[in-house]
Amino acid sequence: MRYPFEEVESKWQKYWEDNKVYKTDFTKHENKLYALVMFIYPSGAKLHCGHWYNYGPTDTWARFKKLKGFNVFEPMGYDAFGLPAENYAIKTGIHPYDSTMTNIKDIRLQLKKMGCMYDWDNELMTCVPEYYKWNQWLFLQLLKKGLAYRKNAPVNWCTSCNTVLANEQVLGDGTCERCGSTVIQKNLTQWFFKITEYAEELLQGLDTINWPEKTKLMQRNWIGKSVGAEVHFKVENSDEVISVFTTRPDTLFGVTYVVIAPEHTLVDKLVTNENKAAVDEYRESTRKLTEIERTSTVKEKTGVPLGTYAINPVNGERVPIWIADYALLTYGTGCVMAVPGHDERDFEFATKFNLPIRKVILQNGTAEDEPLTAAFTEVGTMINSGQFNGIPSDEGKGEIIKFLEANNNGKSKINFRLRDWLISRQRYWGTPIPIIHCPDCGEVPVPEDQLPVELPYDVEFKPAGESPLAANEKFINAKCPKCGADAKRDPDTMDTFVDSSWYYFRYLNPKISDGIFDKELTDKFVPVDMYVGGAEHATMHLLYSRFIHKFLRDLGLTASNEPFQTLVHQGTITNAGAKMSKSKGNVVNPDDFTKNVGNDVFRLYLMFMGPYEQGGDWSDKGISGTERFVQRVYDLFCNHENIALEYSSKEKYDLASLTDVEKSVYRKINQTIAKTEIELEHFRFNTAIAAMMELINELKNIPNCSKEIQSYTLARFAVILAPVAPHLAEECWLKLGNTTSLFASPIWFAPDKDALIEDIANVAVQINGKLRATVEVPMNSDADEVKQIAYSDERVKKWLDDKTIVKEIFVKNKILNVVVK
Repeated sequence: MRYPFEEVESKWQKYWEDNKVYKTDFTKHENKLYALVMFIYPSGAKLHCGHWYNYGPTDTWARFKKLKGFNVFEPMGYDAFGLPAENYAIKTGIHPYDSTMTNIKDIRLQLKKMGCMYDWDNELMTCVPEYYKWNQWLFLQLLKKGLAYRKNAPVNWCTSCNTVLANEQVLGDGTCERCGSTVIQKNLTQWFFKITEYAEELLQGLDTINWPEKTKLMQRNWIGKSVGAEVHFKVENSDEVISVFTTRPDTLFGVTYVVIAPEHTLVDKLVTNENKAAVDEYRESTRKLTEIERTSTVKEKTGVPLGTYAINPVNGERVPIWIADYALLTYGTGCVMAVPGHDERDFEFATKFNLPIRKVILQNGTAEDEPLTAAFTEVGTMINSGQFNGIPSDEGKGEIIKFLEANNNGKSKINFRLRDWLISRQRYWGTPIPIIHCPDCGEVPVPEDQLPVELPYDVEFKPAGESPLAANEKFINAKCPKCGADAKRDPDTMDTFVDSSWYYFRYLNPKISDGIFDKELTDKFVPVDMYVGGAEHATMHLLYSRFIHKFLRDLGLTASNEPFQTLVHQGTITNAGAKMSKSKGNVVNPDDFTKNVGNDVFRLYLMFMGPYEQGGDWSDKGISGTERFVQRVYDLFCNHENIALEYSSKEKYDLASLTDVEKSVYRKINQTIAKTEIELEHFRFNTAIAAMMELINELKNIPNCSKEIQSYTLARFAVILAPVAPHLAEECWLKLGNTTSLFASPIWFAPDKDALIEDIANVAVQINGKLRATVEVPMNSDADEVKQIAYSDERVKKWLDDKTIVKEIFVKNKILNVVVK
């Protein structure tokens, strides 16, 4: 009989939902397990294979843990704000709220058909006031603590999306990560969250979490801790001081010029009249470059002098002041001391503009007067450095810092590459920023009892470089909460990464109205035990969530230090080598396959493609093989209907009491249980499924076993099958004569350890290096026992007749190699 997947899957999905099989018991937290996938953006493309690859296998892992006795909480929600819905509205006229809600309805249906173990009572979406009210509340708490602030700063501006992008959202080639358009620099007054306040703790916390090393390294590099000194250069004939940060104070005697960021306020104060025209022209040209382009190591070095000089604090030398685009206002002090002899970038710049290059660190084994052909950047001996000559340069760093501090010309300092999180967006479909701008009182926070500031429905979607909310009179005009005067609301919305920075807390009680989340529950279930999602979020969502989690901890709202204890990245499913996306028109719709083969077959096929963290290129060529496996399983259980009802089995059997066939089957099922446990635990789904395919091949011999062994074996097969093919396994469990659902009454059989030890070894017999036979011998037989069995085997005897044995090489339980002549 053909496996009736439509009937079976709809039956069990209805049973699970009607009986709330996946409802988590929040009163029991001793064995809690919070399993979470990164929630879905509800686009018009619905669920594609990439979503399936994220959600299906993770659900398999969660089901495995549920069967093992864990109290699993596995929720699902929708990351519903964002640019795509707004761009769709501009293109089609369909309101973002309407398109988003329609997409959520369709995606929810798709998710339920997948057969995932989601607790649907705890579903959430970020685009409703009940949720985004708490984004606004979070903003106000950060503001109170001085961790939210507004300033005018150069920002990344997407020329197509017409909005600001965080540094993390600009690709290496200077384009927008969402639309691929050119990103330019623009000065705007924006809101920032002070993530830099937590830089050191974000760095240290990486040692306490079980994340992929590559992801932790990306965050370490992004945070970019540097230990060095702040050095003060006085400006000649001026009261101004140029402060620089350096990790190489030992090279201070080698400074031959100083560089200031073109946008630095000091530029206007220090430029001479003779140099002003060239400086203004250069500053204008740098406005078109992104930070990534400006700091590129392969970009040609450019710059112009201001015509003024700074004084080196360690030797009193006059050094020229330049502006160059590689100095960034947003990093360090926006000023750089240049040491061409010992910095590659400075060497290139000095060479191009014919500036002095001075050697102050001597490479061991070289002469002082030997000219530099490239910057020497390693540890050496300090030379041409006054009283510090002869000191190893790594020791000289500390000595120079002491000298600077003693003369009030600098101090030791730690610097971070990490910048504050820019959260303002000039778009409509996001959380309104809860600030009112009063002409008298300035920036006034909306009182907490007036939250949420609701997003109006009636808005024009014409991106013109400012938020569409600015043109909505009803929204934008407000009264100042302090003085009652006419005022304006902030027209911008928050970066949608704010929505996803704390959502995992809210899942535990998404309907709570008197707090950001239910602390009583989150204290018991947070942190998330297993978090699964894309590696592309390493320096965005995953970093922002860690920051907000630590801030919420400091508010006393959680006791844990990290949001996600264990992190797994699924691989990417590509199509013809390209990542699937609606804009590229290469999305593979899973519904086209599930309607023909069923959800379990599709789930199994995706997991069998290869290692989970690698992903792969989409091909449906092998799906028929997975379908045949499912059919063989179904036939096997149909042929043994009610066997568990009619023949009860023991928990364990004495191997000595079993026939050879029974022993083989008994060993194989227990070996497969042991293998499946290990592989599923570590997200190695492909090898777990391969073990089950080997098992079903062995089970061709099951008719030759006693009914008790058949019952024993098939019960265990149904259980190990349940995580990877849940609908099929429930049906097979029922066919055996059981009356309860596997997931309603979870069970997992431990393997019989005695059955994992083989008592037969297959020994290869070679004659003159060529395999002539494989013989079965008792495990751990000695050479004489193996030779007796091998030499009496007809396949071997014919190669020994009339021959003289010259040598015998024996490896216990593996090989007997006989050399004859």
